Amino acid sequence: MKKYIIVFFFSVLTLSIWAVDKPNVVVTTTIIADITQQIAGDKITITSLVPVGGDPHLYEPIPQDAIVISKANLILKNGLTLEGWLNEFIENSGTKATRITVTEGIESIQSSTYANSPDPHAWMDAENGIIYAENIKNALVELDENNAEYYQANFEKYKEKLIEAEVFIKNLIDSIPIERRVLITSHDAFQYYGRKYGLKLESILGTSTDAEAQTSDINRLYSVIKKSGVPAIFIESTINPQTIKQIAKDTKVKIGGKLYADSLGEPESKGGTYIGMLVTNTQSIANALRGITNEASEETASKDNSSPTNWVFITIIAVLLIGGAGFMFKKMSN
Repeated sequence: MKKYIIVFFFSVLTLSIWAVDKPNVVVTTTIIADITQQIAGDKITITSLVPVGGDPHLYEPIPQDAIVISKANLILKNGLTLEGWLNEFIENSGTKATRITVTEGIESIQSSTYANSPDPHAWMDAENGIIYAENIKNALVELDENNAEYYQANFEKYKEKLIEAEVFIKNLIDSIPIERRVLITSHDAFQYYGRKYGLKLESILGTSTDAEAQTSDINRLYSVIKKSGVPAIFIESTINPQTIKQIAKDTKVKIGGKLYADSLGEPESKGGTYIGMLVTNTQSIANALRGITNEASEETASKDNSSPTNWVFITIIAVLLIGGAGFMFKKMSN
């Protein structure tokens, strides 16, 4: 018995040392976190500052973030004005980590209203996703040269998946009648998506969520809905849906679904990965704009398929079953 305890102790110690030796990579969003995970596998430790469901435009760092970022070997950020809170936070943290902007090399969409204000939502184009992935792969190779071939191989596999997703998205959008290819959302996060796949974009807010809806913007959407005849408009996972729901009610159109824009969904949900996000969004958009909606659309839009309530219920049942089995076993033993 003593022998097994010693072996177990040294096994745990070895695993602990191995885990400590892994480079620490801090990223700003869940989208960047997932792309990084696909390439890095188990070779690094990844921490996303903005959690699932968080808004990277408005995020306010917490004390724990300062500790995380101070221990980072590499920081991966989106750039393009997305993380306005980040630079000052990094400077105050005293971190020595290398900083990489993963949108380097992407042709950004510039604001027609404000100078030097690019649209940060470049990940909405799957082809741009390949650029994200390659920039991340290059950063990981620079950080951890011993695993360069591993990162390169994972990148090549992931690139193929992104190319497949690109074809899927294009074909599905092409199935929407041309006159209905109008995407109306809470904020202007889909310009790259619209430019690439052929959709006209309309929204209440601009590219940042750090603003309030104006009456003129809402009236503009009423006009667009009436002229285009779109059967559905969309809410977003990180933005309060009340205004969009009111517009839908006033104009008698459907809520086509909940779109993932600035954050992935919960890990178990269909939007829990970057590719899953793009594919799920496209399925919701294509079905709704083709008129393939049902009475459950609004309910589905208000929550993930992987409802926390369901998991709590399942957990309680499991505990009761295990507890009951234990009781029966004890009684039989007596």
